[in-house]
Amino acid sequence: MTNTERRQDAPGANAGEPGGIEVRNPGTGEIVGTVTDHSAEDVAAAVRELRLFQPEWEAIGPDGRKEWLLKLQDWLIDNTEHLSDVLQSETSKPRADALIDPAFGADVIGYYARRAAKFLADDHPSPHSPLARVKKLTTAYRPYPVVGVITPWNFPLAMPIMDVVPALAAGAAVLLKPSEVTPLSALELARGWAEIGAPPVFKVLTGAGATGAAVVANVDYLQFTGSTATGKKIAAACVDRLIPYSLELGGKDPAIVLADADIDRAAAGIAFGGMFNAGQVCISVERVYVEAAVYDEFVAKLTENVKGLRQGIDGRGLNHDVGALANENQVRIVQRHVDEAVAAGAKVLTGGKPTGQGTFFEPTVLVDVDHTMSCVAEETFGPTLPVMKVADEAEAIRLANDSIYGLSASVWTGDKERGERIARQLNAGAVNINDVFANLFSYALPMGGWGQSGVGARWGGAAGVRKYCRQQAITKPILPTQERELFWYPVNSRNLLMAVGAMRAAGARGLRRIDIPALLKLTGDRK
Repeated sequence: MTNTERRQDAPGANAGEPGGIEVRNPGTGEIVGTVTDHSAEDVAAAVRELRLFQPEWEAIGPDGRKEWLLKLQDWLIDNTEHLSDVLQSETSKPRADALIDPAFGADVIGYYARRAAKFLADDHPSPHSPLARVKKLTTAYRPYPVVGVITPWNFPLAMPIMDVVPALAAGAAVLLKPSEVTPLSALELARGWAEIGAPPVFKVLTGAGATGAAVVANVDYLQFTGSTATGKKIAAACVDRLIPYSLELGGKDPAIVLADADIDRAAAGIAFGGMFNAGQVCISVERVYVEAAVYDEFVAKLTENVKGLRQGIDGRGLNHDVGALANENQVRIVQRHVDEAVAAGAKVLTGGKPTGQGTFFEPTVLVDVDHTMSCVAEETFGPTLPVMKVADEAEAIRLANDSIYGLSASVWTGDKERGERIARQLNAGAVNINDVFANLFSYALPMGGWGQSGVGARWGGAAGVRKYCRQQAITKPILPTQERELFWYPVNSRNLLMAVGAMRAAGARGLRRIDIPALLKLTGDRK
């Protein structure tokens, strides 16, 4: 069976379907598949079906779910070559980038499958006062029945796995709506779930904006990754329905290079952080602040690194470093940012224009830029690195924080303690010292944005699974129960005095907490 035939066999993929959505390789323009544009009725029907099977999925418990998730992990590993082919076909990523997605996905699955039982175990908090010590206190974690996941086009396989797997591990059923630009990898994931014989609690429905809106209108929890503008609309729709949501949105991540940094490492790391996946990463380095003492040296080495990147279309060989942009719209955004910067006085040291093939845009370094320029103020999501000279760390921190976004940042310094001190002053959900993307591979840490970069977070150890659960408080008597509790009717001054006195004694300070005459006065009892 050829790759094309296998893609067409995936649920929701229909080659030549009338009214379907064409999927193109952005590097070549070739049509590589056609998928269904699912209607709101299709979405509602899918959610109804997921609701039927979810209770049984929840009932088998985290250990039962672990077995299915590890089977999916096996399937990912066994099908890595094919999955990378499909991913390249719809993104034109280099082979190295395409191989990362299934490996990353397998890693995420292993983490949550093996730890979900511990993460979802009941909590038994200690009672805060003597009155509460007569009860056993329990916090139970019950999954939302159906979780909706809407993912972008930059990581068509890894991104769905990042959110689908923790939700499944929590015991929820999941409906995934991938980007209409790159839906084929998500359909492969659905095919894998079906091939291992897993319970029908995971579905993928393809479509454009109306399909995504229908997902929001039907599910019990919504996880969205994408643009800030779309995220705001989704948040408003979720608020209208009073359902919880988590949003990972845009970013404009700063890198601060201090005079005591290892300049060779900083230049190499920032080149990678700005150009990986052609700059189409939510946590891409998108602006760089360099202390004056090392500015010239850093810029020269960064430019050398970026100039040396190999750009083009890979087959199965590891021949290129940087691939194409996702679509023509991204090319227009990147070109506008570069052109506006140059018109305002910036200089292009390398790159600065499309290659002329497909949606490839040359890896670009810009200098003499400032915060009035769109290349610094707006999210680019492309292969550009604007670099600015700063006088000292104080100016670097001030400029790094001069943004509506706050997803992640990096600090480059020879003094790790200094790096952490600066990190704690940056308005960002994550800060990497002498590295980029390190937090992305640390599932025990939360990954979430501040400001216009989002609401909530993914991962964070237990929080990454518990976010897909409703917390349920349960109290159970420890001592033999009496006929009535102290507060119950009819009101009794002695019982009320005991209850109020116990609460004061446990929570108040000083003599007030044991002021018996004052308590007697409250109850009208002078004896």
